[in-house]
Amino acid sequence: MQRSRPLNAPPLLAAHGLGFSRNDEPVFGPLDLHVDAGEALLVQGDNGAGKTTLLRVLAGLLRADSGQVEIDGKRAGHKERANYVAYLSHLPALKQDLDTLENLHFLCGLHGRRARQMPGNALAIVGLAGYEDTLVRQLSAGQKRRLALARIWLSPAPLWLLDEPYANLDLDGINLVNRMISAHLRSGGAALVTTHGAYSAPPVRTRLLTLGAAA
Repeated sequence: MQRSRPLNAPPLLAAHGLGFSRNDEPVFGPLDLHVDAGEALLVQGDNGAGKTTLLRVLAGLLRADSGQVEIDGKRAGHKERANYVAYLSHLPALKQDLDTLENLHFLCGLHGRRARQMPGNALAIVGLAGYEDTLVRQLSAGQKRRLALARIWLSPAPLWLLDEPYANLDLDGINLVNRMISAHLRSGGAALVTTHGAYSAPPVRTRLLTLGAAA
């Protein structure tokens, strides 16, 4: 469903002077960035450059040392992040002893669900049709990644924070991620995607942010 936004609407996500340190050593920053509706921001950098840390700060899982984050023009708090952000991390965030469909129903109960999208359809979209009764612990790493992508697809949040979404996926899975991002942006959403640079950017309106390696 197309999300309608005024022409003068603020960016879905903006950060100003954002910085983070660990053990008094700077990991990144200060950074200024923004992501508009219908746009992807590709964050590249080597291991240790701070890509995952940046996403965790934007998602509210880590506290920045400096700067601020705004979501849809408002200072980002728990409410704004709950309503606007869907976060895909390295870990699949799935219950190992529930089957795939039970996991998606459980997560939709926690985070809500996009209109006219159902868990069974999401499984088919990510290539897991026929695995509805399969326990998560019986899935391969790539299948778990696809299930995590189905969770993101079902989320009503307009802003996707995707940490290495191509990890553990074959070529078909990489194309799946690109199709999902393209469809999400066409519907008025936005995405921030981290990558080591081993994969081409999704075929959408994309800007690039390169993080330097940590000292």
